[in-house]
Amino acid sequence: MKTISRRTLLGTAAAGLAVSIGGAAFAGASYDPGASDQEIRIGQFGPLSGPVSSFGVLANAMDAYFRMLNDGGGINGRRIKFINYDDAYSPPKSVEAARRLVEGDEVLFIAGAMGTPGNIAVQKYMNARKVPQLFLAAAASKLSDPAANPWTMVGGSTYEIEGGVVGRYIAATMPDAKIGLLYQNDDAGKATLAGLKTGLGARTAQITSELNYSVGDPTIDSQIVQIKLSGADVVFLITIPKTASQALRKMAALEWRPQIFLGAGNASVRATLKPAGFATAQGILAFATRQDPGNPLWADTPDMKQYMAFLDRYVPNADRADDLYAIGYTAAATAAHVIRQCGDQLTRADILHQATSLKSFAAPLLIPGITLNTTPSDYVPIKQFQLMRFKGEAYEKVGKLFTAA
Repeated sequence: MKTISRRTLLGTAAAGLAVSIGGAAFAGASYDPGASDQEIRIGQFGPLSGPVSSFGVLANAMDAYFRMLNDGGGINGRRIKFINYDDAYSPPKSVEAARRLVEGDEVLFIAGAMGTPGNIAVQKYMNARKVPQLFLAAAASKLSDPAANPWTMVGGSTYEIEGGVVGRYIAATMPDAKIGLLYQNDDAGKATLAGLKTGLGARTAQITSELNYSVGDPTIDSQIVQIKLSGADVVFLITIPKTASQALRKMAALEWRPQIFLGAGNASVRATLKPAGFATAQGILAFATRQDPGNPLWADTPDMKQYMAFLDRYVPNADRADDLYAIGYTAAATAAHVIRQCGDQLTRADILHQATSLKSFAAPLLIPGITLNTTPSDYVPIKQFQLMRFKGEAYEKVGKLFTAA
């Protein structure tokens, strides 16, 4: 009869005890770097300092969301360790941060990284290492190109799709419009402009003025004067908030009231319309995908009530009207959903598989009816939009959801 040693008995007993206490071991689990029986490490980078440091609150919201999950036991019995670094909105620093996260911290994946330039700068590296780069706070179409970079995905829509929606709407509802355009002379501005022209189709010939500006320009007054002189009665401002505010004030000074469209990047009440003066903003149209925490329209939705309770407990000093907190909250919730779907198969390949298999996922704080949908050949999660019109001191809904072509 085979004799079992005391050491073997003690070791077997200890292993059994480990399984029974808090589910410390998971039979059949699969792990890549960044995951274990106890922990999942998620990375992020963005501008915590520098000229756009205000964007850093997105990371604060993500960190707080994961702390909330950990207080409730984590995800599938594992705690989330959220690691984020400052890149000061500098692409070389973004690359440094990504390398540190992947090679030093060995994160399972990156989620919610901020900024188009930085994410493009690290994209080649992340794909070479086969580390998912997901739900990015950026909107360039090259960040959602599964054929070229299958490990990278944006968190919402793209500039091209947004521009296309505006173009299709103008073509369908304002067939006689004379269209004036002011766009930022960079990749984002040019991409939105290209999408607009695709959406306009044959009505591109109705563009009477197409002007650009650079971020460092002190004023865009001359462009606004030229657009007015072109006879435009519909104007799409493809700009940052500061420039949109300048444009609205100049239009008011000229006593010129065309129909104005704003984009997702400059439609903020807080950052654009309030500085311009609400009187100058009446009737402005914009397509939205998220509930604005500063708009009373959404105050009584279940999502918004839960979000405000979350801020009260985990980010008590947050500006309730700053939608960057809300964007971070949604990004973290989406990442958590993907992890849950993976169960105990916490490999980078399975994280990517779940992220590219979203089906009607109603991520928190999206406008009701808008859901996230992806496939292995379609990496743009949001393709539905709600038209909003500014009235008084807030936006109101106009019509039903609008779906991108």
